Amino acid sequence: MRKSRMSLGMASLFAVAGLTLAGCAAAEEPAVDATGGEETAEETTEEAAGGETFEVYALLPQGNDQPYGTTYLPPMEAKAAELGINLTITNSEYDADKQASECEVAVAAQPDGIILWPAVADSIRPCLEAANAAEIPVWITNADVNPEDADLTYGYSGTDSYGQGAASAEMMCELADGAEIGIIQVNGLTGNSVATLRGTGFSETVAANCPNVSILAEQPGNWNKDESQIAASEMLTAVGDENVQGIYAADDTMVAGAIDAAKARGLDVEAMFITSIGNTFLGNPLVESGELDGTVFQSSSWDGENAVVGIYNAMTGATELGRDDEGSVLYMPNPKVTIDNFDAPEVAPEW
Repeated sequence: MRKSRMSLGMASLFAVAGLTLAGCAAAEEPAVDATGGEETAEETTEEAAGGETFEVYALLPQGNDQPYGTTYLPPMEAKAAELGINLTITNSEYDADKQASECEVAVAAQPDGIILWPAVADSIRPCLEAANAAEIPVWITNADVNPEDADLTYGYSGTDSYGQGAASAEMMCELADGAEIGIIQVNGLTGNSVATLRGTGFSETVAANCPNVSILAEQPGNWNKDESQIAASEMLTAVGDENVQGIYAADDTMVAGAIDAAKARGLDVEAMFITSIGNTFLGNPLVESGELDGTVFQSSSWDGENAVVGIYNAMTGATELGRDDEGSVLYMPNPKVTIDNFDAPEVAPEW
């Protein structure tokens, strides 16, 4: 649709390490309904203009190399096919410099839109400025940009990351039930906006709702089980095993590593208070076993699908630059998961 749309052959000249996907017939995967009356996947499909096609670059920091990306991509591709969107997908592997280069290629290609999942929020502004100068709408997915950069985007879809951290903290407060306890905190990748917001949401909610819970130490686990096991072990050594009655980790992969660290030191993890985020294939069995007391469900399929809904809305004028209009932010529902509902169909693990 854009005046200088690239063909698939031209795209290869730029040597983008991504996957170009032509829109083709695919079965719709319905999105989880969002709150607040925002337009989500099903409504957008019904309103899609017939015969119109769009070229879109999706600049992601992960793909089939990680469990979340593996289940994020198929719904994204299916929704793109339904809406007549040809996707060129890249994977920077959380390398900020690599993503910056991929953004340069994308802007030079003059697509109709760009979907951006920032690898590192602090380094993404030049990409947004370049796209804005080229009048290419940018929709942010999964990990939002810094507040000062939001006016360079057309909107955001994904988790309320602060709210996820807060929800995990609320479960921790309920578990402590007024008792004076000490906990350790395992955060995500330093500089990643999801990691920052989840960590802040957790710590601020604990401070406000249950000051009886003391965060004795915190370290990044970088979304990695092995690194989180090392980080948790180091914190347990630093503060003393006997002073730790609980663990919070910013996702299930990291909490599994932290649990392993506690077990390796002979701690009774079922007697500890442990919360996380994700309700993944790794985390859900830990809830069932009693080792993980609570986690927060996150839908990778909703995330991928609604990234396409968002950029479609931006390209068709349903949202505008600056996020001043209704529907410019689509938050994923994030229910709490405990032993009481771990096997409920509506929170079945996806990744």
